[in-house]
Amino acid sequence: MPKIFEIFGYPINDRSEEAELNRRQARCPFMERDCDGGGNRYLSQIDLSHHPELQIMFPNRSKLAAGVCSIQVKANIAPWIVCPRRLLVLGRERAGERTCQKNSELETLRLLGYPSGTRLGVWPELTLKYSRVVNEVKMSFHYTFDYLIMPISSQSQSQIEESTHQKWSKLQPIFQNGGYTLANRGGEYYVEDCPTGVPSIIEIMTSSTSGGNKNTRTTIPMAFEDALRDQPHAAPSINYRQVWARMVSQLIVKSEIALNWGGTSIWLVQDLLVDYICSSTGLNLRNFFSENTNEVNLLSFSYGTSFERSRGLIELDHPQLFSGPIAANLVDSDREPSFQDIIRAPICPPLPSLLAVVARRKPINQVIAP
Repeated sequence: MPKIFEIFGYPINDRSEEAELNRRQARCPFMERDCDGGGNRYLSQIDLSHHPELQIMFPNRSKLAAGVCSIQVKANIAPWIVCPRRLLVLGRERAGERTCQKNSELETLRLLGYPSGTRLGVWPELTLKYSRVVNEVKMSFHYTFDYLIMPISSQSQSQIEESTHQKWSKLQPIFQNGGYTLANRGGEYYVEDCPTGVPSIIEIMTSSTSGGNKNTRTTIPMAFEDALRDQPHAAPSINYRQVWARMVSQLIVKSEIALNWGGTSIWLVQDLLVDYICSSTGLNLRNFFSENTNEVNLLSFSYGTSFERSRGLIELDHPQLFSGPIAANLVDSDREPSFQDIIRAPICPPLPSLLAVVARRKPINQVIAP
């Protein structure tokens, strides 16, 4: 039976003073501020007025995010991460100062390939909408990036006009409304920490849950409440197929966009998700193990055996990069493997296997082909 493994960053069996204090504060140690529910933020809010026992634990709050980081499907097996904050948080005010996630941050930034010492701006959850008419058909792009990374520096208004092909009179109020610092030096404005250079995209793909059942108290909020009160609980299971569906719909598109900008896209995943992709699609990621980035890049991290200690913040480690081309190269009629294989079937069942299934169920109707 699935169980919650980590709440507010710490294993639920960790009853140390450090872990208990963090829980009472409803704090995400990865964000270094209040937990926002992460990937389940819109479904995990608990109205404490309906939960008097929790209200006693959190007297100064009216609502509480169900801070579930990971779920252990079976005992003695590494848990599945269900919150993207558990893998990586870059949207901090104090860049580079962290008590955990050092491995995932350093390895991800290294693979982006910027020169050492480059100051990088971080834009979390940045939505880009763009459309134009091509051959009398309106084409549109509407996606949200988990993180957009771009070099930043002080730029003059003339430099910005040259790079954007727009007049400063139009750009100045945009930068001001965006919170940038503008300084007038010798009659020309400069924008501090202005984005310039090649952008890159970082996406974080964690697992979804099955939703659970209110009657059996296996929804995320109910399981969270029971676990927090140190009561027996059962968590929802992992919705494996939804994880793959969410990923396949964006993996190729966002990788292609980053390449078009001259940058790199990196998808952060857990090793368990890598195993699932290999077993359920035509994409065998083990064929793409690499030390260098390519058109599509998946960077995986693992609990390893650290989850067995069930105490303290567990640092994810064991990074592995899987990279390769978006589309297949056709050489001598042999199709080379590519990341488009993620939309292919892992195996094709023979016709007799289908007949064995339909033999168990009589058709409900008959129609005549025209």
